[in-house]
Amino acid sequence: MTDVDRFEAFVREFQDLVYGTAVRLLGRAAEAEDVSQTVFLRAFERFDQIGTSPSVAGWLKTVTTNLCLNHLTRYRARWQFFSELAPAGAGGGRALDETLAAAAASPVEQIDRTRRQARLEQALAALPDAQRVALVLFHFEARSYQQIAAALGVSLAKVKTDIYRGRAALRRALGDVDD
Repeated sequence: MTDVDRFEAFVREFQDLVYGTAVRLLGRAAEAEDVSQTVFLRAFERFDQIGTSPSVAGWLKTVTTNLCLNHLTRYRARWQFFSELAPAGAGGGRALDETLAAAAASPVEQIDRTRRQARLEQALAALPDAQRVALVLFHFEARSYQQIAAALGVSLAKVKTDIYRGRAALRRALGDVDD
């Protein structure tokens, strides 16, 4: 197997993880594709060191998240709404559990799950940018409040407030709380 073939297999193995992370944070497929390409360019530059490392998935996710946050900081005025959740397999063990549960579900349950997912995506799309990004970093990227504050360059209180208000807005939008 040549180096080109090894790198191609590497990209195929990790493309969903990288793209899923990027689209969750950026909210636009085109921007997520650009960031994903940059991530894989950096991986190619270091492929001799990271190609066989067992921690390569974590490295890729960290690089992707950092590039997305840099992009959002640079283009803060152009932040777009969160329009897609991670594709199957991009979220680690939880996605596997959800996939197994979906396979065992009846067609009616699968339709209900799909409808709930669409409602959640619409509700997330309606959130203000600061709330959306803080929620994604906390719930999908498993970052602590302190890590989010440092990454976004805001106070810890702002992160806590954005997550609280984002959750409340999602509950209202999804009909879980009466006003």
